[in-house]
Amino acid sequence: MQQDAVTFVVDRYRRFARDEAPGRSALYTSWAERVVADPAVAAVLARIVETHRQPPLVFAVMRLLGAPEGDVDAWAAWVIDNAQALVAESDRRSVQTNEPLRCAALLPALALIEGPIALLEVGASAGLCLYPDRYSYRYRRDDDVLALDPADGPSRVVLASELEGAPPLRMPEIVWRAGIDLHPLDAGAPEDRAWLTGLVWPGEEGRRERIVGALDIAASDPPRLVAGDGAACLPALAAEAPRGATLVVTTPGVLAHVPRSHRAEVISAARRAGRWITLDALGLHDGWTSTPPVRRDGFALALDGDVLGSADPLGAWVAWHPETGVGAQ
Repeated sequence: MQQDAVTFVVDRYRRFARDEAPGRSALYTSWAERVVADPAVAAVLARIVETHRQPPLVFAVMRLLGAPEGDVDAWAAWVIDNAQALVAESDRRSVQTNEPLRCAALLPALALIEGPIALLEVGASAGLCLYPDRYSYRYRRDDDVLALDPADGPSRVVLASELEGAPPLRMPEIVWRAGIDLHPLDAGAPEDRAWLTGLVWPGEEGRRERIVGALDIAASDPPRLVAGDGAACLPALAAEAPRGATLVVTTPGVLAHVPRSHRAEVISAARRAGRWITLDALGLHDGWTSTPPVRRDGFALALDGDVLGSADPLGAWVAWHPETGVGAQ
């Protein structure tokens, strides 16, 4: 059984070193290559619970625990010497990517909904995607830049995204913010801030600065966060939304982390509660009311199951074609 786990680790980290890390993180590339080449290091990682062995999660835990980031031999020795702590910390952690840039993808769909809006996110982590009205946006379309800023002026968090098509773009009026997560994070807590910023891959400093700025915004006006299962917790939390506001439930990128047998329950709960905005791969569930083709390198962006366009999973680009569907590329 242990040898099967080691083989799984070697195969997974080989794919990561070959297909995912190059061009994005030289450090993570070198670490993954060493896992593949070093049976002792691979054996340590094989002791981690299978669902917690993802390279970005394990590497983030290593950095959180103080793994050396210089010489790879020193790093490998550190992994073996700190195996017990590494396994225990990886087993209790999960990837809680909280990328505020996703708001650049959600904003065109939010613009279709009359405010004021009560915003509720399933899989909220620290709630950084609950503040689309507090960020500045710079959409680049051809040679033009479309700029949107909060009502009180430009934000320290500026979300830059490539835009195709002509979606409606306006700042939403949000009067209530709430989220559900199995393990919600506190934007003001040093340990939680360290974990979220540690999930940023080495070399992505612009992304780290964006997350730090968003954490500061969330900490200054904390959302209502509830620990628990999305489908089970949603009705009671939705009932707390202020009357007179349109409740909008968002599930940006979270349904992939929900067991397939449970995804329909989350979607049904979201639709019963109010309007539903999601950002998902088309094959992830059956909650669509229309399924035009989407770009192969993106997710479907949808309002109430109606696909409006496609978008980068983290919001780096948006292709908006609700009238004709999104042409496959």
